[in-house]
Amino acid sequence: MKQKILLITGWGGGIQPLEPLKQALEQRGHAVELWNIFNALDQHVLQQKVALAHGFDVIVGWSLGGQLATLLVEQIELKYTEQKVLISLASNPCFVADTTWQTAMSSLNFQQFKHSFEQDHIATLKKFGYMMCQGMSTLKPDFLTLQNLIQPQPILLLKQGLILLEKLNTVSILKKYAGHQYHIFAQQDTLVDYRITQKFAEFEAKFLKVTGIKGSHAYPLFQTQQITDKICQYLQEIN
Repeated sequence: MKQKILLITGWGGGIQPLEPLKQALEQRGHAVELWNIFNALDQHVLQQKVALAHGFDVIVGWSLGGQLATLLVEQIELKYTEQKVLISLASNPCFVADTTWQTAMSSLNFQQFKHSFEQDHIATLKKFGYMMCQGMSTLKPDFLTLQNLIQPQPILLLKQGLILLEKLNTVSILKKYAGHQYHIFAQQDTLVDYRITQKFAEFEAKFLKVTGIKGSHAYPLFQTQQITDKICQYLQEIN
């Protein structure tokens, strides 16, 4: 069955890293639209995006994009009483550890990253790209591939994205979401600890599925066909 899929990218690199996944899903017959991150803490911006996202069947997000996708499905459920299919890729619902969610980056490490970004955003973005590819033996060629795809982003959008990564905690949404949700995590991910799958196993949401694969944080780019297969198989299972 053809689905209308919204695909939301992560922080720092624009939409190009997810273009191969978009094309692969389209080759399977789905209609796919690709969005960059947006400032979901601005209620006007968020509601504009909710109105647009309502037109899709499936909302998929990578990393920060997964948190944004979660916010969208929650708002769509509240506003339209509809449950969209939610799929997250390498996405921690709470990226920076707090008292309620410890399986995340420490606050100290994140503050150091933010300070580094303020001092030299170009070097910090490059470092972040390197971190995204860590964990696999193909680190160097993967990093070069990613660097060639990343496009310059507006500094304001990147700063807003850092605030989102620091502030957003969508755990409670996932725990109670009534719609179908599918979360794929990578075993070698150095940005989102794979042990997070154990936390997800404790969630009581009725239609929740979690899968682990071999890969780095950037697996949507480097395991495109495998992820396309998993997404398409999942959509077939629930329809």
